[in-house]
Amino acid sequence: MIEQIFTEAFLEEWIKHNINDSKNELVILRTIIPWQKITSRLSRFYNIKKGRQAKSLRILLGLVIVSKLRLLSDEKVVQQAKENRYIQYFCNVPDKKLQTFINPSTICTFRKRIGAEGAAIIEKEVFNFLRKTGVIKNDAQLIDSTVLEDNIIYPTDVQLLYKSFAKMRQFAKQNDLPVWWDEKYIKKLWRMYNLAKSKEKINYLWDFYLVFAGTVNIFQNYLEEVPFLIKKLESGRQLSELLNLLDDQTVQKLRGQKNIKNRIVSLDEVDARPIKKGKSHPPCEFGTTLQVSFNRDGFMITTENFIGTPGDKTLFINTLELYRERMKGYAKKAVTDLGYRSLNNMKEGKEKIETIFMGRVEDVPDEIQSFCKKARSATEGFIAVAKTWRGFGRSLYKGFEGDKIWTSLSQLAYNLHKFIQLDTNEKIEADSLVKLGLYG
Repeated sequence: MIEQIFTEAFLEEWIKHNINDSKNELVILRTIIPWQKITSRLSRFYNIKKGRQAKSLRILLGLVIVSKLRLLSDEKVVQQAKENRYIQYFCNVPDKKLQTFINPSTICTFRKRIGAEGAAIIEKEVFNFLRKTGVIKNDAQLIDSTVLEDNIIYPTDVQLLYKSFAKMRQFAKQNDLPVWWDEKYIKKLWRMYNLAKSKEKINYLWDFYLVFAGTVNIFQNYLEEVPFLIKKLESGRQLSELLNLLDDQTVQKLRGQKNIKNRIVSLDEVDARPIKKGKSHPPCEFGTTLQVSFNRDGFMITTENFIGTPGDKTLFINTLELYRERMKGYAKKAVTDLGYRSLNNMKEGKEKIETIFMGRVEDVPDEIQSFCKKARSATEGFIAVAKTWRGFGRSLYKGFEGDKIWTSLSQLAYNLHKFIQLDTNEKIEADSLVKLGLYG
């Protein structure tokens, strides 16, 4: 059960006494975020009439935004809300029961409940507001791709096989099954592997695989013969499919094959893939492909996650369309690097956009070559800032859907931070807020 309409927690007297800095970023952002519109849309993820009364969506929404803006954990953002009046004001947390107003785990539960779709709703509503008020301008589209790294250790073939035993052990424990392999032998092999010299480590792959292959066969027999509950059986089948993929790629590795298609690099982050982005360091990153586009001011307009490494050439036209949908029109200029360059992209792109720069100065007239080269350099800077300071460097969420949640909330925080950096005369005027029903 959830309330669709929230009430302001603070009286004017409380605000005058506690909020002295009207230029504080949280005070400004509290004014521009369309709280009621977002909470009304998020309420559909709850049953309005049945069940236990849920925590205030307004408070949860505020805490999630602050956690991304300040790069705080759930525990830290709750702690700071108790100590910092500006965070308390931004999140609409009343003084009553302040010290026990929420458990940090509730924030995690909230993100899981709304999922990637709910996170996209939050980001979209704030983005649309900034676009409608003219803060985000539709001048030029700067496109590039990077890697959204997953939070995994550097993978090796032996390490993946060793991890598979932990996965099967967990399944056995959850279903009261006896372990069907020699645990002591596996641990002994693992110790020997870690003590071996680098050149000798490959020899242990055969030892691990021989035990692994027989263990997986027995596991599949269990799934066919034991009467598991439906959810447990489905979980077992998913694990079995994953282990079969691991079996196939290990056999290919043992045969000497180096380029293995759709290679698994983690049994926890099964969507992660080895991705090379043409840089000397690191030569390879493990995660998903992140396709982004900015406007010339550096606001992040579009983000997309892809499993594996789809070619930039194949993504270009779709990215133009996604940008048009977000900005309600094409930009006059599009700027990319040579990775997007193809005759088809140039031809189709010029039917929609006046000027397209794809890494070569001859693509555009002399008078705008300087603009395009500077925009291309700026794109690298925008991505560097996003990955270094705004949370795009590494996803802390599990699974592809979790990466999408992480991306949407990071994009929201990035754009809000960009808005705060604008000069005072570029901020949204009060009459714009009045027209949109958010102020006055």
